[in-house]
Amino acid sequence: MATINFSVNGTSHAIDTDPLRRLLDILREDLKLTGVKEGCGEGECGACSVLKNGILVNSCMIPIGTCEGTEIITPEGLRETVQGKAIIDAYGESGAVQCGFCTPGMMMATEALLRKNPSPSEGEAREALSGNLCRCTGYDMIIDGVLKAAERGKGLW
Repeated sequence: MATINFSVNGTSHAIDTDPLRRLLDILREDLKLTGVKEGCGEGECGACSVLKNGILVNSCMIPIGTCEGTEIITPEGLRETVQGKAIIDAYGESGAVQCGFCTPGMMMATEALLRKNPSPSEGEAREALSGNLCRCTGYDMIIDGVLKAAERGKGLW
């Protein structure tokens, strides 16, 4: 057991736990943040994506012990920001939300992309979201949502 000190969506936490527990499990079970989903559990689908110190990561692959002193942003935290609201609105207008399982991870990947490249091309958007799987095959609508968010969010990122 170890005490891990980290911040989630701007709130400090000190968790006493096995340092090998997955960040995904801490977020969902201990902190009750269910925006992150467990899809594959192997880092292949992106349903559990979060930002760790501004970098997109699959929380199912991150031992909580590596989160000491870090800032984690989850879908719940993203939706409270101006940028998150721009992404949510753009996805909605593009019809990019189907069953909704992949949506939080896709939105986290969109945020990570737009932080690095606020005006991506379609190809750059497709590449940035390539680590996220959509079983409903809504990729074209999702990419449209990314590009709409970039266009409408000029100056936010």
